[in-house]
Amino acid sequence: YTEEQRGVPGGFAGDPDVMDTWATSSMTPQIVSHWGIDEARHQKLFPMDIRPQSHEIIRTWAFYTIVKAWMHHNEIPWKHVVISGWILDPDRKKMSKSVGNVITPNHLLEEYSADGVRYWASRARLGADTAFDESVLKVGKRLCTKLFNASRFVIGQLDRVEFKELRVADITEPVDRALVSRLRKTIEDATRSFDKFDYAGALEATEKEFWAFCNDYLELVKRRSYEDEDTAGRRSAVATLALALRTFLRLFAPFVPFITEEIWSWRFADAGEPSIHKAAWPSLAESDQVEAGDANLYDCAIEVLSKIRSAKTEAKRSLRWPVVELVLIGPKTNHQAVEAALSDVIEAGAAGGSSVRYEEGEAPAGEKFEVRVVLGEEVASS
Repeated sequence: YTEEQRGVPGGFAGDPDVMDTWATSSMTPQIVSHWGIDEARHQKLFPMDIRPQSHEIIRTWAFYTIVKAWMHHNEIPWKHVVISGWILDPDRKKMSKSVGNVITPNHLLEEYSADGVRYWASRARLGADTAFDESVLKVGKRLCTKLFNASRFVIGQLDRVEFKELRVADITEPVDRALVSRLRKTIEDATRSFDKFDYAGALEATEKEFWAFCNDYLELVKRRSYEDEDTAGRRSAVATLALALRTFLRLFAPFVPFITEEIWSWRFADAGEPSIHKAAWPSLAESDQVEAGDANLYDCAIEVLSKIRSAKTEAKRSLRWPVVELVLIGPKTNHQAVEAALSDVIEAGAAGGSSVRYEEGEAPAGEKFEVRVVLGEEVASS
């Protein structure tokens, strides 16, 4: 029959009855692969890699598709099935147009941006229903703002050096090497999660380390990266900042693609990688030249800096208030670890004029040191 024969004598007419089955849907892999039309294409695409679907149609769509593929081809239609859950309303009821509890995304996109909405979607766990919570979009927007501001700081430091002269091999300072080791673990964790289609786990690993990077590492190396002289310490800090920024941007790109693309264009688009979405996924090989860092050193340094700042906050003093004495009480191994990072801790904690005293003893449970901070009488000039 041809289209011209529709509805004419001797031609054909559509059957007004509807048979509600999954007959066509169960053939979607073959339809997409052009089975029976383009055999070369079909052989290339079938079986497919992945079927994304929700949990309520496992018995229907997933099962029928598998049955049809087995009947026609004697194999299953895909290598993986990724099962998502429903998005529930705040009362944990299924969203339905008939009930009127559907939340449309238009105003959310305007208020939180497309990246904020994508962040919210990326937090949903596979196989589990997720209740809509607008506070998650607020967290996503805050993350994008932090990523923007932290990137501006890092790129500001890169602009003060000849970028092409920076090498990963310049990363030699103990604190910097420890940060690189943390980055390597984050890459491993995120990659492992993606390999299991656990995108929420990949986001969680990346986000956790990024906030630690901003709150801890940036504060530790800020002064060293600001140095005017081209010292080994400064080059180590700036090279680490460059590596960290490139790594975090690519790790975040699947979740917040627009802000990461914008930041990438500021610095890296002219280096032969015009789009972050064409750049390679972060790999451990990128930092192979960096000697492994000491995790205990990093943890000790961060804890001491945090306690210096807490002491100033409790005393209602500014973070630049001088420290005249610093007493670190803990195991000898922790004393030795923090000693290698002490110059960064002293600078970050505005404790440059203080005397540092170590006492061997037992630290509080779960901590590296008991830290006693003696503040000065007058604010330090800066």
